[in-house]
Amino acid sequence: MQINLLGKSVLLGVTGSISAYKACDLARLFVKAGAQVHVVMTPSAERFVSALTFEALTRNPVLTEKSESWSSELNHIDIGKKCDIFVIAPATANTLNKLSKGIADNILTQTALAYAGPMLVAPAANTQMLQNHYTAGALKMLVVNDYTVVEPQNKLLACGDVGNGALAEPSEIFFESAKLLLKETFWEDRRVVVTGGGTREKIDEVRYISNFSSGKMAKALCLQLYLKGADVCYITTMGNEGLPQSLYTIDVEDAQELYEYTVDAIRVAKKGKMSKTSMNNTEAPHLIQKEPYLFMVAAVADFTPKFPQRGKLKKTMLGESWNIELKQTTDILSNINKEGLKTIAFKAEMDTQEGLQNAKDLLTQKGVDAVCYNLLKDASSFGGDENEITFISKKEEVGLGRSDKLSLADKILSCSKVLLDD
Repeated sequence: MQINLLGKSVLLGVTGSISAYKACDLARLFVKAGAQVHVVMTPSAERFVSALTFEALTRNPVLTEKSESWSSELNHIDIGKKCDIFVIAPATANTLNKLSKGIADNILTQTALAYAGPMLVAPAANTQMLQNHYTAGALKMLVVNDYTVVEPQNKLLACGDVGNGALAEPSEIFFESAKLLLKETFWEDRRVVVTGGGTREKIDEVRYISNFSSGKMAKALCLQLYLKGADVCYITTMGNEGLPQSLYTIDVEDAQELYEYTVDAIRVAKKGKMSKTSMNNTEAPHLIQKEPYLFMVAAVADFTPKFPQRGKLKKTMLGESWNIELKQTTDILSNINKEGLKTIAFKAEMDTQEGLQNAKDLLTQKGVDAVCYNLLKDASSFGGDENEITFISKKEEVGLGRSDKLSLADKILSCSKVLLDD
């Protein structure tokens, strides 16, 4: 899934850490997403990676102590004016402590002090250097001053120690940066539950009944919601590979498990949260809560084996034919409490004559606010990277066309915002 950052400009700061080479991968991710990337490097960073490397990757001149020019925009004042975000990755303990104190004794810290936009830092240092009370205090101070901190990893460090201090994966830094660039007021901090994948109804310990759902549409919705700032709970049978690690995911198997976790997630989503504004004022804090959303994308089995077996059933025990008695699963959309909840169902059909009407009927049959209708040709329609969706609400029916699933997810969220918001 390719995130679109066309029209965005990123200022990437690189400091003197052994993990400076990973900043090259991060720059590539920004460039691939369509963003303009400008780089500023400390003198220590140039000991690990050359400025020429970043110029080749970004096709833009790199700001260093030696390259700074006041006859162009390549200086610590002007370079930040054209950038939407300042990402410092890796950020050494030395740089973190300087940033928190407003010290500007090199080209990068000077640029940071002059920059007025959103700031993100990804620390990378020896565990003891990060845990030192000065550095720990510096990180707290940066958070207070609205810096976003992408936590380091716990692993074998370059110095040979094992502990917390390795630079976060470039993909995670990229996700968090994109989130700062793409967040929307409507979705920001809104609690959203997304279900995805086909349920697996156990026959015995090695066999199950399922369907061809790939879960890709649900993943695309989760990623778009995450980037827009939503508080996402993803309940899935397909795992969360390719999604941000910080996106809250619940792994399930069968329809009953999916139903129970969905009910619980909705209950949590409807709870209020403290207003930051009221917490900072002398008035009594009050509860605020944007109306939560449920995107029911999962392909839930209609039936499940009535008597799932322990262990593995032997072929010799079953004979030449095998009859499995099934029972209906719980209809999740019909049984959940939708009060105070916007609910969007997904309906896949192969019936060209009645499919659209069947999707429209869900509005009243299941009491949902909208339906995303998808007409499939056959089993080969599952698992692709593209889809075609018709968004159906009580107000309007909107054809979203055929496109990649991440773009479709964006269109679905736009329709949900415009057509369902009261």
